[in-house]
Amino acid sequence: MARTLKRSNLHFELALERLPLGVASDRGYWGDDRTFYVKRASGARLWDIDDNEYIDYRLGGGQAILGYADSRVSKAARAGISLGGAFALSTELEFAVAERIATMVPAAELVRFSNSEAEAVVDALRLARNFTGRDAIAVVEGRSHGLLGAVVWEAVGRERPLGAHPAPGSGAVRSSSDRLIYEVPINDIDRLDELLRSHGDQIGAFLIEPIPPHRLSMAADAAYLAEARALCDRFGVLLIIDEATTGFRVAKGGAQEFLGVRADLCTFGPSIASGYPIAALAGREEIMRRIGAGVVQGGSQIPHPVSLAVADKTLEILDRTDALEQIAKFGWRMREGMSQALSRRGIPHVFVGPPSMSMLRCGESGSPEDPEREKFKAVFCEYLAAHLHEFGILCEADFGGPWFISTAHNELCLAETLAKFERAVQGTLERLPDLPRRTASGTRQPPSSFANPS
Repeated sequence: MARTLKRSNLHFELALERLPLGVASDRGYWGDDRTFYVKRASGARLWDIDDNEYIDYRLGGGQAILGYADSRVSKAARAGISLGGAFALSTELEFAVAERIATMVPAAELVRFSNSEAEAVVDALRLARNFTGRDAIAVVEGRSHGLLGAVVWEAVGRERPLGAHPAPGSGAVRSSSDRLIYEVPINDIDRLDELLRSHGDQIGAFLIEPIPPHRLSMAADAAYLAEARALCDRFGVLLIIDEATTGFRVAKGGAQEFLGVRADLCTFGPSIASGYPIAALAGREEIMRRIGAGVVQGGSQIPHPVSLAVADKTLEILDRTDALEQIAKFGWRMREGMSQALSRRGIPHVFVGPPSMSMLRCGESGSPEDPEREKFKAVFCEYLAAHLHEFGILCEADFGGPWFISTAHNELCLAETLAKFERAVQGTLERLPDLPRRTASGTRQPPSSFANPS
């Protein structure tokens, strides 16, 4: 039966009366006639209010690493509920979760919690400024660290002079602190070196998300991170690594283990609790001890016992089982199957990112300035995503995000996904018979750090 969004469309019209764009968060809005509302979810699947079933590869931005309604997670959540609520006082669970994080991430000598990943990043910047006595920070261009005004920036242009400041983005309030933010391009160690030589006495921290989920082709090289670590040490700048998405997903020790670098401060998102609302700030003891000795951090709802109980169980599973190895194996096999479907039809493509959060890019051969290349990329991927949604495979609406894998994705999910992906590719080509195709020769290869070890 063909997918229908009749009930979602009706609910959208109703929701508009009380919710901007008909949703509680911008990420839930896919267009006036394409926005749908979830009825329930279990494992790697979810159902909308029209009872359409999907295999989900969005996973709430990659946070539901154990899938939905995992029985172990649900049991832990109920145990958290039994504590009685949030009391603006501490429980033993705080130490238990902090100990698990410290065991898995060597840089996490001490840990504090917050409600969201953006709050954790803001806390990290405040702490770095206090520790170093320097108010300016360096950031990597094109990165997103949440939607709090203090961490929302937009690049000022492709060719920026050394020391250029990004502008406040997405409606963020312009303030004098914007002039304290310096932007550098990724994987250009000379630019970072030059910036620190020129402004290092003002810069207290270098903030980087090494593997950004929506810009995987702009991931940091391991060699770049090693050199950046050395530069930070030389100039007395704290290295802050944002692991909101990569923490406990790409490796047990996150991107730091995956790419072989150690942060001074690092932040983590809700993946530590398989999607439940919690985040963490961790780092070197001498820096973290400033909290309570000059730096204020916390809140009356931090951390909630339910999220802590789930985090304790989630991290136990990820640390003591082969969950991440199984996720990676699924990711490699899915990439191989998709690649075969595309190659058989002569469609150029490349996968970037770790297998647990791959991004598929089509139409990558040819000159970047070739208008036909850009037309292929934009139009083909738009139609491909639409076909996949119709067939019950849930990827990002603009095909610009990763395919996140969870422990709940099983053999049945893989077989169904690859069969429907094949149908979607063929259906897209049939719908666009005149769209220029290119041979797959010359397809760009992913970074060596993402290569399949097999």
